[in-house]
Amino acid sequence: MQVILKEDILNLGYKDDVVTVKSGYGRNYLIPQGKAVIATPSALKQLAENNKQRAHKLEKIKQDAIELAAKLEGVALTIATKASATGKIYGSVTNIQIAEALAKLGHEIDRKIIVVKEAVKELGAFKATVKLHKEVSVEIPFEVVAEEGAAE
Repeated sequence: MQVILKEDILNLGYKDDVVTVKSGYGRNYLIPQGKAVIATPSALKQLAENNKQRAHKLEKIKQDAIELAAKLEGVALTIATKASATGKIYGSVTNIQIAEALAKLGHEIDRKIIVVKEAVKELGAFKATVKLHKEVSVEIPFEVVAEEGAAE
């Protein structure tokens, strides 16, 4: 079943993309939640017209994303967390902590566009990807260190 996405959905597509999904996923989740509409010929024609009118605005959004990516390019984060003496941390470091660390540096990034590939459950150096636009993403290296006095 082909649907037109009304918003960005991680691992599926971006707003106004035409994607093929299983009919149960489309009819039972995407369409009732208002996240997609069925890709009928008239809906596709309307989408093409909207995209034509919005092309200039989309270019501006892409340029803003490129500028933000350039600002984030040199950023390296250090995240302090409670850890055991063996280097295992209590819990894990998620995109929420990365978003908070970026906010402390003055970069307000929505946590939903930050992707951490593997679960961070120990001390060390890792990378997170910030997907600013469907064509613009930037990798941010971060290091997980133990809080002072937290090692037991």
